[in-house]
Amino acid sequence: MKALSLYELNNLVRETIAVSLTDEYWVEAELSELREVRGHCYMELIQKDLFSNTPVAKAQAKCWKSKWIGVRDKFERIAGQSLHAGLKVMLKVYPDFHEAYGFSWIVTDVNPEFTMGDMARKRLEIINKLKTDGVFDLQKNLELLMFAQRIAVVSSPNAAGYGDFCSQLENNDYGLKFYPRLFPAIMQGEGIEKSVISALDDIYKSLDDFDVVVIIRGGGATSDMSGFDTLALAENVANFPLPIITGIGHERDESVLDMVSNTRVKTPTAAAALLIEHLSDVYNRVMDAQEEIISNIARRMEVENLRLKRLAEKIPMLFSIFKNQQISMLDKLFVEIVNTITLKISMCNYDISILSNSLAPVAQRRLTKESYKLQLIQQKLEALDPVLLLKRGYSITTFKGQVVKNASALKSGDEVEIRLEKGTVKSIIK
Repeated sequence: MKALSLYELNNLVRETIAVSLTDEYWVEAELSELREVRGHCYMELIQKDLFSNTPVAKAQAKCWKSKWIGVRDKFERIAGQSLHAGLKVMLKVYPDFHEAYGFSWIVTDVNPEFTMGDMARKRLEIINKLKTDGVFDLQKNLELLMFAQRIAVVSSPNAAGYGDFCSQLENNDYGLKFYPRLFPAIMQGEGIEKSVISALDDIYKSLDDFDVVVIIRGGGATSDMSGFDTLALAENVANFPLPIITGIGHERDESVLDMVSNTRVKTPTAAAALLIEHLSDVYNRVMDAQEEIISNIARRMEVENLRLKRLAEKIPMLFSIFKNQQISMLDKLFVEIVNTITLKISMCNYDISILSNSLAPVAQRRLTKESYKLQLIQQKLEALDPVLLLKRGYSITTFKGQVVKNASALKSGDEVEIRLEKGTVKSIIK
């Protein structure tokens, strides 16, 4: 039996595909990879299992430079974002098999409305999940502190919007002081979710240093807004303990992040204006309260001055009567105190004389008794003196400075010291 060469077999496949699949087909798939090389676009398409999220189909796709520019621009113009990995897309394709490079689908068109519908479905799923978990409105329940001056800013450090935000805070018309601190983050592309969550984690570590969090994104294409429509980022913002103000898009672009934040504004400068207006309102309230307090104090002082004037007129007569009453009372108290002290001293002298007469015999008896006890204790101590035991012929054996009481505590080779009445002897246990 003659075998086909690989080239012949591949050529047969190419001819079969060319004859059998002559049409173009619309296909729904997810982009797992997308890269541009010299103007051409190379994609990897996958389909995942509905329940396990495991890929059940995979294919390579290409869009040649002549088609890619138009396909890309059409998608971005209608969908408001760029094609990137993770998107579900509907592509118009036809099959292509090359003897040397294998099979791939050639992309000729894209349906942006399909992707927009899928994005809307995902957004709705995220919103429903947040509402089911009871966290969708958590930020709305937080109140901006009266003196919200310490601001944690999540933004790209080089963004013009961040510079505008800080400039407006610093140069406000009221001369109010704000203290912004930047927590750098990626604000466009696929790294938005991870980067912003990391910045929020850093803010949380020094939570007591801030009054409010501001997430801003100055300028940029609306095609980059999809990074703010993720469940993980929305959950982090919704559960954050400080009020979060977002200024990440234009008027018509409301992300899930905007929905769950405490306050949503259009731009970074609008976020600065909000904080300035809030603090200026507090300042005006403080100034109004100050004027009211001064006015109330002035009125109260007038009333009290009138009262003092009336009292001053009555004081001389009242003081004279009060003085005579107090002098009489003091005289009576003095006599009573002198009599009481005299009686108490007499009673104490009597008690002391009785105690002194009875104390001497009692003390003598106690001294005699305690002296006898001391003699008994001394006799017992002398009887227990180890020197007496040694004189009787006993000895004391020690090992490493400790008295040996149990022979089992020693083992062969141990050196012990035996103390006698006169001298000591060292011995090795065998």
